[in-house]
Amino acid sequence: MNGKTSANPAVVGLAGFGGTTLLLQFHNFGWCGASPVLWTALFFGGLMQLMAGMKEFETGNNFGFAAFSSYGGFWMALGGILLGTHFGILQPTSVDIGWFLVMFTLITAIFLMGAIRISRAHGLLFFTLLLGFVFLDLSHLGGPAMSFFTIVAAVDLTICALTAWYIMAHIVLAPLNVRIPLGKPLVGQRSI
Repeated sequence: MNGKTSANPAVVGLAGFGGTTLLLQFHNFGWCGASPVLWTALFFGGLMQLMAGMKEFETGNNFGFAAFSSYGGFWMALGGILLGTHFGILQPTSVDIGWFLVMFTLITAIFLMGAIRISRAHGLLFFTLLLGFVFLDLSHLGGPAMSFFTIVAAVDLTICALTAWYIMAHIVLAPLNVRIPLGKPLVGQRSI
């Protein structure tokens, strides 16, 4: 053994998740077009999170493996939907997108049960993510009268994205003796 420690793959996954989620909210607020969201979804949110998930697998972290891989797949699928729509391959309706989002809403509810056992920050991340998905579900499945929920989701998911970066900062800066507290778990005794 050479005493060399491995880097924590969560920093890359959290960076990709937070950045892509934030950029999508900029789009939902009407501040940027879909093009940067598409490419960020495929590579930063998608590929980078998938890579982080595979590295979490190597460390034996089932939660990190499942979460990063799942949301990496989410971003790649969303990028594929955007590409397919642009090139006329498929024309998904708002309801189609709504059911796509419902699937990830349900997965997120499962991850929330684990996140509250890690730290308060992780709990906040997955709680705001769950709320964001619920708001987007309502927006897409509820018809034009419910479309305002996209802006509600954008506000909520901006908090979610910044929380992901907060947790990332905790992991990146801890070895440099910069303490950024995550808070005790809401349930159980596990702490990072």
